[in-house]
Amino acid sequence: MASVTIPKTEYQRLEREAKAYRKFAERFFESVLEDSVPSIMRDFKETGLYSEEFLLDLENGLKKSAHVKK
Repeated sequence: MASVTIPKTEYQRLEREAKAYRKFAERFFESVLEDSVPSIMRDFKETGLYSEEFLLDLENGLKKSAHVKK
């Protein structure tokens, strides 16, 4: 892997931005996944875009997830 040298102030700015992005992403995805499994499944099925096999895998995964309301 090649190394890149940047000024310390630029590194600190990039580090702050990365932390802010991670914090935003954590909160965003927490709010998205607060729906119940039946509600999420209904939304996916209504699109008509997904196979039954995918929907079953998704439902099983959501039921195991700690981030979804049971």
